[in-house]
Amino acid sequence: MTIRIGANPIGWSNDDLLEIGGETPLETCLAEAREAGFVGMELGNKFPREAKALKAALAPFGMSLVGGWHSVELLRRDAKEEFALAKAHRELLKAMDTSVFIVAETSNAIHGNRAMPLSQRPHLASSEWKPYAARMTDFAAMLADEGLALCYHHHMGTIIESREDIARFMDACGPSVNLLLDTGHATWGGSDPAELAATYRSRITHVHCKDVRPAIIAKSKAGDWSFLDSILGTGPELGTYTVPGDGAVDYVSVFKALAGYSGWVIVEAEQDPKKAHPLTYARKGVAHLQWALKEAGLA
Repeated sequence: MTIRIGANPIGWSNDDLLEIGGETPLETCLAEAREAGFVGMELGNKFPREAKALKAALAPFGMSLVGGWHSVELLRRDAKEEFALAKAHRELLKAMDTSVFIVAETSNAIHGNRAMPLSQRPHLASSEWKPYAARMTDFAAMLADEGLALCYHHHMGTIIESREDIARFMDACGPSVNLLLDTGHATWGGSDPAELAATYRSRITHVHCKDVRPAIIAKSKAGDWSFLDSILGTGPELGTYTVPGDGAVDYVSVFKALAGYSGWVIVEAEQDPKKAHPLTYARKGVAHLQWALKEAGLA
């Protein structure tokens, strides 16, 4: 598999606040995504979760299913229980011929709570990292036995947000646990996405490409905003995230550090579609990724 450019539908319809983009039909999202140049889509809240219906929804637009987010609660459950609870998602991905199994710990996450500022995000005690990583490693190994690759999504408002969190997690987990590199969450969380790409190159199996607006991040930190208020922006102002090429992330450096990568790069810039026209921004994101991949020698 060479590098292919896909999208997450969150630029059209938000998954944490369903009213944001809630009026946009799935068909509009898929048609505009195809028009922008995407060839694959991750799952969103409007997608069918039965393989036959999902294939029927994607086929008219020539779209592949890339994979999709699956919330885990391994702070509360063991790997066997988590694996059993993931059966429907596992079976759907396999039926759709994708191995990308995206996970994040959500048992105590705050990113979906608009009343909770990011400063109150959860942290693990030193004694909790090893047992947590062991459960994640066991879960990932079970998925690998079915041909699925666990791609862990570091994320604002969760236990794995900062560069230190990512290091502790990856060092403690076994090789069956892969990293989803998210350039936007990395930058906002205090990491250099190019350095992450270089450090964990052999374990990065999926890439989310979103850009950041540093001035809005600064306002978010100063005002102690929630994650949702930060990404949606206040009043007419745009939020912290945008598409590649519209912010501060150096994608050429990121892709140079990913030399030899084969897989998907996904534009996943969650914005309020009433402020940031989805098709306009999607086109901009695709064009910038195509340019950056070429400049980095990956296209």
